[in-house]
Amino acid sequence: MNTPSLQSFLREVRARCPELTVLEGEPMAAHCSFRIGGPCDAMLLPGTAEEIETVCSLLAAAGERPFIMGNGTNLLITDAPLHRIVLRMGEAFSQITARASSLRADAGVTLAQLAVTACRKGLAGLEFAHGIPGTLGGAVTMNAGAYGGEMKDAVTSVTYLDGDLVLRETHDPGFSYRRSRFSDGGDVILAAEVRLREDEEAAIRERMRALLERRRASQPLELPSAGSTFKRPVGGYAAALIDQAGLRGFAVGGAQVSEKHAGFVVNRGGATFDDVLRLMDHIREEVFRRSGIMLEPEVKIIRE
Repeated sequence: MNTPSLQSFLREVRARCPELTVLEGEPMAAHCSFRIGGPCDAMLLPGTAEEIETVCSLLAAAGERPFIMGNGTNLLITDAPLHRIVLRMGEAFSQITARASSLRADAGVTLAQLAVTACRKGLAGLEFAHGIPGTLGGAVTMNAGAYGGEMKDAVTSVTYLDGDLVLRETHDPGFSYRRSRFSDGGDVILAAEVRLREDEEAAIRERMRALLERRRASQPLELPSAGSTFKRPVGGYAAALIDQAGLRGFAVGGAQVSEKHAGFVVNRGGATFDDVLRLMDHIREEVFRRSGIMLEPEVKIIRE
C-alpha cells in the first residue's frame, strides 16, 4: 500500500473501530516463531468479528486483501518490508464457549488453551494438539496434526467470511493432509467447533503430559523454528530422508538443520530469510539426488 493510501485507510479504520489496536511498521519477526520478518505496513489486532469484517471491507474497497495470521508458527516471512495489512488473530479474539460435548472457539484461541479447556471439562480428543504452538484458525487452515491426531478428527464446523465478505458456516472444511478448503486464502476463518468425547480429567491430563514430554525430548523447542519444515512424503518421513542425505547439522548462515531432529530447520542466531530459503533448497536437492523424492515445504513462505 502506498503511503497516502495507507494513512487514509488507517484513519478510516480508527474512526470506525476505535477499540481496535493498530501497530504501524510492526516487525513481523516479533510475531513469528522463526524470529525472521521485516516490518509490515500495519498490524491490526481485532477483538470482534465486526472489527474483522470492517477491516476486510475497507481493504476490499481499496483493492487490497489482508494478510491473516495467528501465532506465526508455520511462517517464513521476508525480512524486507512487507507491504501488507496484517490481521493477527490472537489473544484479543479468543473466546471459548462450551456446548455439551463440544467447544466453540474464536480463531485466535491457541491450541494449548483449547486443549486445556477441554481437559478441565472432561472432554477428550484434543490431547494431540496441546503441544502444537499455533492458533485454532491456523490449525484449521492447514489441518494441523501430531502423534496420530489431526484437526479433521475433531472439527465439525467452521464459521468464516467468504471472499465477498458474506458470513458463512460449513460442516465440510475439505480436510486433507496439511490442507483444507481455506489453505489457498480468500476466506477469513472466524471460529470453529470441535466435537469431543467425555473422559476423566486426570486421564486426559496424563495423556497430554506424556505427549508434551515426548515432544520436548525429540524436538528442538529451545531454538526458533517453524516446526516441521517439510511435509511427510508418501511412504516415508522427511526427517529420515534428510538424515540419510547426511544433512543433520548442516547450516547456511544462521539457518541450520536441527541436530536434535532433522525435520526441523532452526534459527541458531541471526538467520535471514535468504539463509533459510537457501538451506531448504539445498535440502530438497540433496534428498532428491539421493532418493528421487522431492520434498514439499510445510512451512508457508511469504515473499511479499
